[in-house]
Parts: sequence; C-alpha cells; structure tokens
Amino acid sequence: MTPVLLPLFVFLAAAGVVLGIYAGVTYLPAAFASRRIEQRIRDAAGPPVTIEPGSSVLKQQVEGPLPRLDQFLAKTVKGSGLARLIEQAGLRLSPSSVLLASLLLGVVCSVILDVAIRQTWAMLVGAGIGFASPFFFLRHRRTARLKRFEEQFPEALDMLSRAIRAGHAFTTAMSMVAEEAPDPVSPEFRKSFDEQNFGLPLKDALNNLAVRVPLLDVRFFVTAVLIQRETGGNLSEILDNLAHVVRERFKILRQVRVYTAHGRLTGYVLLGLPAALAVALSFINPDLMNLLFRDRMGQQMLTGAIVLQIIGYFWIQRVVKIEV
Repeated sequence: MTPVLLPLFVFLAAAGVVLGIYAGVTYLPAAFASRRIEQRIRDAAGPPVTIEPGSSVLKQQVEGPLPRLDQFLAKTVKGSGLARLIEQAGLRLSPSSVLLASLLLGVVCSVILDVAIRQTWAMLVGAGIGFASPFFFLRHRRTARLKRFEEQFPEALDMLSRAIRAGHAFTTAMSMVAEEAPDPVSPEFRKSFDEQNFGLPLKDALNNLAVRVPLLDVRFFVTAVLIQRETGGNLSEILDNLAHVVRERFKILRQVRVYTAHGRLTGYVLLGLPAALAVALSFINPDLMNLLFRDRMGQQMLTGAIVLQIIGYFWIQRVVKIEV
C-alpha cells in the first residue's frame, strides 16, 4: 500500500466510526422505544388472529347448491325479499336451497297424495302444500325469532343505559350488549357493531338494524339514538324511558291476549272439530266416509268444506288480533 492511500483509509475508517456512534446515539433510543410500544400493543391486543386465505371483512353470502340462481335472485325484488326473510329467520340458507327444497317437497307431497287418494286434484293440492311448506316454516321461524327479540329488547336497552351511565361510549355499549345479551339480540347488535367498526356510519348501521329487525320498538330505538346524536341530551335517560314504554306495552298486549283467549280457542275448536268428526266417522261408518272421497259430489263438498274452514280460521284470527 502506497504512503498516499494509507492516510485516506485511516480517514475513512475514523469517519465511519464517528458516523456509527452518531447514528447509534441518535436512532437507537427511538428504535428501542418503538419496539417497546409495539410489544405493549401486542400484549394488550392478545393473541394474533389467523386470517384464512380468501377471507375478507366484507359480507359473505351463504353459497347454495345453485350459485347462478342465487346471483339472479339477488337482482330481483322477490329474491331480495326471500333472502331478507331467511336472514330474519336466523338461518344460514341461500334462496336457491329454499327453492330447491320447495320443489322437492312439492313432488313428494303430490306423489303421496296421489297414491293415497288417487285423484287428479290430489296431485295439485299436494304440490301446492309441499311447495309452500318451506315458506311457511321460514315465516314461523321469523315470527318466533322476532317475538324472542321483542321480549329481550328491554333488557338490552337497560344494559345500554347502564353502560352509558358508567361512562362508556355508545358503540362500546353496543359491543357489550353483543357479548352479554342472549340470542337473538346478541347477533343483531354484533352485526351493527361490526358494520360501524368497519367504517360504516353509525346512522346507516342502526338503519340496517331496523331493516333486519322490523319491529316498532327497534324503530323507536334507532330514531331516538339518531335524534339524540344530532340534538344532544341524556341518552341513558332516553333509553330508560324507552325500556319502560316497551315493558308497559307488553303488559297491555298480554292483557289483550287474555281478553281474546275465548275467540282464539273458538277458532281452534272450529278448525279441529270437523277433522276429528271425520276421523271418528271413518271408524264408525267407513262406507259413508268413503263415499265422500269417491263420489264427485262428495269430493266437491270436501273441497268446499276445507276452503271454508281455512277462510273461517283466518277470519277469526283477524278479528281477535289487536295491534298494541
């Protein structure tokens, strides 16, 4: 090494050491502090969440046996209504699976009635009954689920009021209800909390709750919360008053059910008495009952009796149904 290059290498080495010490003094404390903060955040957040391949925060639709049919139904009004009915019933089904089950049940019921009665009209009646059975089942599940939600809703309002009175934010109170309330209140509030947590405005999330749960009390709740957020006021007191109103309405509703019990029981008796009498006559005088099924006039009489019985039952139910 020449004498000229030796001082250059010594200078470069000394400059590197000085710059290294300066960088260590300047950046290492900030790096250590950032690492400590990240460690504290990881400890507070708990164990890491494993994300499945292809997962997303977007809403996932239930895949049915006919995805193309589901896509077509999603663009129609009837298909959207059927999907909303399934969601309100609390079932994880697709519209295509419901339609497929309706068709299968229609075929099975028509074959059974055709073999049992051996009449042309029996196949049509059986196909109609089988095709409509899944939709009646969905409506029954939806009605039962909404009744449970309506009964549990005052407790959820009290829980929200207590959480807000304790100093929590409204969204935090919603997450507490989603974790502690029973089904079906918990999953509905969980959906609303997740929607606003993923960026949807709280107003839209609450309006979606009112759409998923089409109850008057829920609309009152959504309206009260949105008005309070715009004009101010004591939200906990508003929720307490709303819970009191809901409970009082339940008291009146139960009193009405007691007063209309006689009419409802009359409807059940009038609907079941002809069927029970027909079964009894089938054992007492089988030839007389078989004449109703074999003779054309008897078949018309049976059809008219069934239609009139159904009309009478729904008429009585309409009379004794009082909105509160």
